[in-house]
Amino acid sequence: MIRRVKYKEIDFKKYTDCLENSEQRKYSASKDYLDVTTNKLWEILVYNNYEAVMPVPFVLKNGIKIVHNPLMCQQLGIFSAKDDRKINEKFLHFLQKNYLIKVYYFNETNTFDSKLDTKKNFLLYPGNYTEVFAKYSPKRKRKLRLDDEVVQNSEIKEISYPEAKKFIEAHVVGLDKENDSVALLNTLEAFYSLKHLKFLAFYYHHEITNMIATYSDYDTIALLGTFNNKKYIKMAGASTLIDQVIKENIEHCIFDFEGGNLPSIEEFFRGFRPELKPYSVIENSQKTLVRNFASLMMRGKFF
Repeated sequence: MIRRVKYKEIDFKKYTDCLENSEQRKYSASKDYLDVTTNKLWEILVYNNYEAVMPVPFVLKNGIKIVHNPLMCQQLGIFSAKDDRKINEKFLHFLQKNYLIKVYYFNETNTFDSKLDTKKNFLLYPGNYTEVFAKYSPKRKRKLRLDDEVVQNSEIKEISYPEAKKFIEAHVVGLDKENDSVALLNTLEAFYSLKHLKFLAFYYHHEITNMIATYSDYDTIALLGTFNNKKYIKMAGASTLIDQVIKENIEHCIFDFEGGNLPSIEEFFRGFRPELKPYSVIENSQKTLVRNFASLMMRGKFF
């Protein structure tokens, strides 16, 4: 019932139709998104004739295929007309039996009988902006009341990728390796060239102090990055930018905060009073990875 389909063999029309008509629909599972974030290193698992699909991204280490969600791809998982716990279990077992998994993230709609770890995400669903704003925490509302001096000497502007790149290179934090920074910039540039990405900057005295990167899909605006000049972190430029995007889009679009497992980030996101949407994950240690590799080799089940 479930079969593996390599990238070159995927019927992308059937894949896209399944994705677009699925209960779990996620922009991050689209062909364009995965082609950019994985450099086309992904394949799919298919249930019957594309009744359900599951994208599987991977990296190659010394010729060994290792399943790993790419940078800036928070959720994948199983996509079908109606989420089915039994079918999801079949996909889960197939994945675990036949692949070497380092990191795989399902989506918040996927349900399982198996016990899996979870991570946190936060979503604001479409509604009237005045009503959405009214639910913000008192602290977030205070942050958004900028001092008169700041109001008089600040502005919000959409900027180009080259302008955004300079600011990111100067102020990016949280990436462990230089290669991660390069991958981040390459991904942002590709999305920008595809006209899916916008950069919104907060200027104070003609200097960028904060910037956000948002990815637009037809029913979702996703916050892919928040970048701040630490000197101005208390001025609430990031909150102002996010509020501006919510104000412009929340009537018709979901606003996806894209994560929130670090306590400081979770606290920041919760100030906008979004809904908590946990999603299931598989994350294996290096020790477990080695043990699973040996088991796959012994069973001859290594793709």
